[in-house]
Amino acid sequence: MDDAMKECIDACLNCYRTCLEEAMGHCLEAGGQHIAPGHFRSMMACAEMCRTSAHMMLLGAENHAQVCKVCAAVCRDCAASCDAIDGMRACADTCRACAQACESMRG
Repeated sequence: MDDAMKECIDACLNCYRTCLEEAMGHCLEAGGQHIAPGHFRSMMACAEMCRTSAHMMLLGAENHAQVCKVCAAVCRDCAASCDAIDGMRACADTCRACAQACESMRG
């Protein structure tokens, strides 16, 4: 496992934690746009995809690059959703950082 993969795993786990914590802690409490079905689904999908990507890399799965490609797209979608809602900038930034790390795994 090289340094780029270790950094990607860390970025994925950070994004997983951030999306889950923000959704469960911030969004549910804030209500309104924060719990709109599209936004909330985007955050949950991002968290799960990031967890899955990290898991695939930790397993040493040969097809981790394909999973990372999908993860990058899901993270970018989540970042765009978060950008549209006040108070979600940190989550959006974390998602963009993860997308960038995942894109480096595409080979």
